[in-house]
Amino acid sequence: MANEKNQQTLSALTGSLSGIDSFYVVDYQGLTAGQLSKLRKDIREKGGQLIVAKNTLINLALQGGGRDFSDALKGPSAIVVAQDDPAGVAKALSDAAKGNDKGIPAVKAGFVEGNRVDVKVVERLASLGSKQSLQGELVGVLSAHLSNFVGILEAYKEKLEGQGA
Repeated sequence: MANEKNQQTLSALTGSLSGIDSFYVVDYQGLTAGQLSKLRKDIREKGGQLIVAKNTLINLALQGGGRDFSDALKGPSAIVVAQDDPAGVAKALSDAAKGNDKGIPAVKAGFVEGNRVDVKVVERLASLGSKQSLQGELVGVLSAHLSNFVGILEAYKEKLEGQGA
């Protein structure tokens, strides 16, 4: 029978992953305690959480949710949960990897909005802005087009009023 500490860790890990539809499996080996602390803080600011646990416990917790990542769980692994903004959390991971010469943390696999994705998709996701910045860009583009449309309607209204007089 498994020891009590592992059972508690598995229970906590399963609870943390329940209802989560976006996370990344990363290799964190080689980060100093200071770098790991900064990474945790950056991820937390983006609405995520870094969870370090044994690979077997991570695998059991993921398989309990119907997700199989046994191929990605080789060597030291951690789960980075993205609750609100998967792109923002991926960008935090990418920025941290660019911030050191070893390229750590290295993303091994991802699960974004209910679908397993490979590393290239996570890299593209990281190149996007945060959810808020993308929404801001969309609002800007839409407002510009709406402003042009209103101008055209105003001009057409004036033209019709000029013809009617």
